[in-house]
Amino acid sequence: MGQRDLVLYDELAHNSIFVGAQMSGAQRMAFAHNDPDSLERLLVQHRARYRHCLIVSEGLFSMDGDGPDLARLVEIKARHRAWLMIDEAHSLGVLGRTGRGIFEEQGVDPQEVDIWMGTLSKTLVSCGGYVAGPAALIEFLKFQAPGMVYSVGLPPTAAVAATEALDLMLAEPERVARLRANGQRFIGAVRAAGFDPGSSWGLAVAPVFIGDSLQTVLLSERMMERGFATVPVFAPGVPEGQARIRFFLSASHCDAHIDAVVATMAEEQRAVAQSGLSVSRVATDAIRARSQDSDG
Repeated sequence: MGQRDLVLYDELAHNSIFVGAQMSGAQRMAFAHNDPDSLERLLVQHRARYRHCLIVSEGLFSMDGDGPDLARLVEIKARHRAWLMIDEAHSLGVLGRTGRGIFEEQGVDPQEVDIWMGTLSKTLVSCGGYVAGPAALIEFLKFQAPGMVYSVGLPPTAAVAATEALDLMLAEPERVARLRANGQRFIGAVRAAGFDPGSSWGLAVAPVFIGDSLQTVLLSERMMERGFATVPVFAPGVPEGQARIRFFLSASHCDAHIDAVVATMAEEQRAVAQSGLSVSRVATDAIRARSQDSDG
């Protein structure tokens, strides 16, 4: 992609997608999250003015745990003579009966997607990443992408670790089935406890929305003290008011783990709420204190 081209990406896409588009020099526009109609409107308005157009989305969004309607994206990109790239960093090994990703989950021919990319550092427990697509694209990248031209290949140990993990994933689809069952149990439990998981599909990535950033951090710390590894996500990583605790489910979790973490979260959330601490409360107190110091 270059200055005469257009990159359209989901507004919640990973920062690496935005930075990559920015570095390409192409014009960049975001469409509303998982909203094909928003994407279509941008294409109708702007596509004719650009040489090439690339649409970028994710198979499973890392902060919200949901994903796109892949068939709609394929249909739209074909109608507007665009390319489609899907980032499967979080969806490989998670979506589909055998973990092959969103195309298997939604019954879409993978050949309809022009570029697949992902990481080796999550499901494939290694380091590095991959790009998959037509042979002509791969040859082009080998001779044009600076990371290939001026660097070296993966260490053999990293490549072997990823390959072995991939072989295990395909040979033992029951792992993917257990992961799906665990995710559904978790989402059901958090909803029953009165928490909001947003639009998450309940497949490996499961956020629980708290809202206030400070309360989210406090709750996460209290959960850690109780023995549960939790990840708080707050502004600027997500918009203020949409802070959340992000949970990652695995096939090795059992029902007891899931039930215990939800029960503990509900208990600790009550304690945090009773404390009355919040970003707005702390900010107000700080402003009042500063004002009093100035008066003195």
